[in-house]
Amino acid sequence: MKIAVNGIEINVKDQGGGAPAVVFLHYWGGSSRTWDAVIAALPPSYRTVAPDLRGWGDSEAPATGYALADFADDAQQMIAKLGLREYVLIGHSMGGKIAQLLASRRPSGLVGLVLVAPATPTPLALPPEARAGMKSAYLSRESIGMALDHMLTAKPLSAALREQVIEDSMRGAPQAREAWPASTSREDISSLVGAIEVPVAVIAGELDKVDSVDILKAELLPRISQAKLHVLPGTGHLSPLESPAEVAAAIVEFIQSTKAGA
Repeated sequence: MKIAVNGIEINVKDQGGGAPAVVFLHYWGGSSRTWDAVIAALPPSYRTVAPDLRGWGDSEAPATGYALADFADDAQQMIAKLGLREYVLIGHSMGGKIAQLLASRRPSGLVGLVLVAPATPTPLALPPEARAGMKSAYLSRESIGMALDHMLTAKPLSAALREQVIEDSMRGAPQAREAWPASTSREDISSLVGAIEVPVAVIAGELDKVDSVDILKAELLPRISQAKLHVLPGTGHLSPLESPAEVAAAIVEFIQSTKAGA
């Protein structure tokens, strides 16, 4: 379904019932369907909400407005319009950085935060040639395939999932594809994330080459004191696609522990 937020319409998958709801924010290059296998592995009693972020999937792609605050505003307004009174926010990679900013606002109803291979709250530090490589990573089937094989995954994806990643990456609006490496990834929200007050789980891939375990230990965990790290063996950056059952199990464990703590 389509929901009007922040001056645009975004496409949202909303299914199931129960509380807390589980809200999923996808990575740079993905879409709501990045989470399909994870959602399928969750208990059917869970209500799950997965939007296509602006510029991706079936959501509108405005000419401008790809800062972290724009994405966080979209998510916050979507949650309000859906009437979610209690929810866990889950973000992967770019979606993880958006989720950190939204959680730092201490929105009403947020009861937990799960960061899956998240971008750190500090600016992404890359040499110019690596940043140029990111800007061209999603321009063709061949470049996306190279990114999959050499940076994004540690486990081979099925032919269907590989095609899904290629389609999602190429469907992204040019302005959405360009914003993350050029500017959004460089935003510094490190002074804000200390305001996060809900329980936090960080799910990292043991073999992640993008946001490695070491980087998360250095740049993220010290800034969110209550965050607990969970490492997925043999997994790369695209853990929702590489290890969906394991990601789902970690989410369920986190939600159960959060309920018990409450």
